[in-house]
Amino acid sequence: MPVPAHPRSHRPAVSLRPAVSHRPAADRVEIRLPWWAVALPAVAFAALLLMIMSPGQAQAATADPALGQLIERTLHLLAP
Repeated sequence: MPVPAHPRSHRPAVSLRPAVSHRPAADRVEIRLPWWAVALPAVAFAALLLMIMSPGQAQAATADPALGQLIERTLHLLAP
């Protein structure tokens, strides 16, 4: 390819091929996760799924409903 003698006399070459950018393999990002980054969410999901699937062992609280009584008394005091 000849080098132009003057910078203004340079005309860009017309190419019939479309411009394709070739990226070297070094530009690719490789993501590597540690084993626990995959295992812990899977174990947590399995535990939550197991709790949802077996609610038969859940029991209602038998303690005094203190919060409910507090809200009831507060509403009674605020009512005109």
